[in-house]
Parts: sequence; structure tokens; C-alpha cells
Amino acid sequence: MMRRLAVLLAVALVALIFAGLIRNYVEQESLRPLAETYVKSVPQELGAPNVITGILLTFRAFDTLGEVAVLFMVAAGVGLVLSAGGKTESGTDSTTDERKAASELVQNGADILLPLIFIFAAYIIMNGHLSAGGGFQGGAVIASGVMLLLLAKPATQLAHDFLSFSESLAGVLFVLVGVAGLIFAGGFLDNRVLPLGQFGAFFSAGAIPVISLLLGIKVGAELSVIIDRFRN
Repeated sequence: MMRRLAVLLAVALVALIFAGLIRNYVEQESLRPLAETYVKSVPQELGAPNVITGILLTFRAFDTLGEVAVLFMVAAGVGLVLSAGGKTESGTDSTTDERKAASELVQNGADILLPLIFIFAAYIIMNGHLSAGGGFQGGAVIASGVMLLLLAKPATQLAHDFLSFSESLAGVLFVLVGVAGLIFAGGFLDNRVLPLGQFGAFFSAGAIPVISLLLGIKVGAELSVIIDRFRN
């Protein structure tokens, strides 16, 4: 009885909080000064129709680099913790023989969907400066395709050496683009290190498409390694 009363009291308190929020809610009809500044400055200064991507990959690109570094540390930590989890005393993978193949329906579905998933990921990455998307989102889509591949075909072995090399190379190039912005433009990862081009065109917005591509490769490789480590 007391437990039910406590639950009802908690629900009532939450209801009161939300009622207060709804009662005082007023729909905002105009942008706040900071948001208005970004909405105007990103297309004018960076040449990118997608304001969010312009902010993430130029105005606060150093924060984005820090987020990618955190993701790299997570991938390294997971690999360190789980690297010996699937090994027996003889050094062989104890889970390889226990994996059961997915049904024929799942395998055929994966064969059809995987190319579409990776094409969609490339579209998201390369059009991030024009529409919703970008490197982080595209990298996550790549990792989701890898997860589908591993679920449909458990015997698949990812090339960790290639993924590590791709991730490291993308990270180095990412930093080099940032340094080029310091030398040839107005700051670290300033997209104006390359010509802005025609507004709204595929090849436009300076270095933002290049940064987005590198970010997509790095995020996709790191998340794919994390997924494969947990599988093992």
C-alpha cells in the first residue's frame, strides 16, 4: 500500500512540474540574437546552407575534434578491455565455432540493404554542408551497416589493421586541415582555406566537405571496431 502511494505521489509531482511548464509555455516567434547571428553568418561567411554543419565543422570545430578524440579513446579502451575476452588458453577465439549463421532471409536482406546503406552514408557525409547530415551522422550509418553485416554473416572478420590505418590517417589529415586554416585562413579548421565556390553547389563551402569526409571515415572506422570488439 505504501509503495503504491509513493508511486502515485511521484507521478503527481511529475504531472505538476509538466503542468507548470505547459502553462508558462509561449511559442517563440523569432530567433534569439545568438541564433540569428549564426543563421546569417554561416551562409555569408562560410558559404554553407546547412547552419548546423557550419557551426560544428568551423565555428566550434575544435570541440568537434575533442569529441572525435574521446571516441578514439573509447575505441582504444574497449579494444584493450575486450581484446582477451574471446581467447582461450591456447590463444584461439573461443566464440568462432559457436556463432550460428543467420537465416537465409536475413542474409539475402543484408545483401540487398548493405550497398544501399553505404551509399546513403556517403550521401549524408558529402551533402552535410547542403542538407541535414555530416561526418558524424554518416559515420554512424556506416557502423550500422557493419553491424548488419556482422549479424547476417557472423563468420565475417573485419580488417582491423585497415580500419586502424584509415582512422589514423583521417585523424592526421583532419588536424592538418585545421593547421592549414591557421596558416592560410582565419583560424583552426577555418573552412575558407579552400574557395567557397557557388553557394548551394555540391563543390562549395570551402573545406567543410573535406572535413566532413575525414570525420565520417574516422567515426565509421572507430564505431565499427567497437562493434566488432563487443561481438568477440
